[in-house]
Amino acid sequence: MPMISVKTTAEMDESTRERLLAGLSGLIVEGIGKPETYVMGVLETASVIMSGKTGNAAFVEIRSIGGLNGEVNRSLSEKVCSLLESHLHVPRDRVYINFFDISRENWGWNGKTFG
Repeated sequence: MPMISVKTTAEMDESTRERLLAGLSGLIVEGIGKPETYVMGVLETASVIMSGKTGNAAFVEIRSIGGLNGEVNRSLSEKVCSLLESHLHVPRDRVYINFFDISRENWGWNGKTFG
């Protein structure tokens, strides 16, 4: 049920895309403690302006049923920014991250909800 979605201006080849998605999925498993069989990663190219300027930037959403809190979010923020910087050359100050803790009845999968 955890999901990480990244929208970025950075150009990447398929190999980089696959490595980044695998890395993001691993960060979620490690940070939130949910099984990887439930983790979804989304990586999209987008047009972004930040601080009035174009260039490399990213917007990240992390959603989960439980497992998110201040300490976890701070750690994930650091690690996600490091990964985006190393794989895509997106500076840390050009990344926004939103965290969403979603109730079980508001998350569907496999024709049902988790609550």
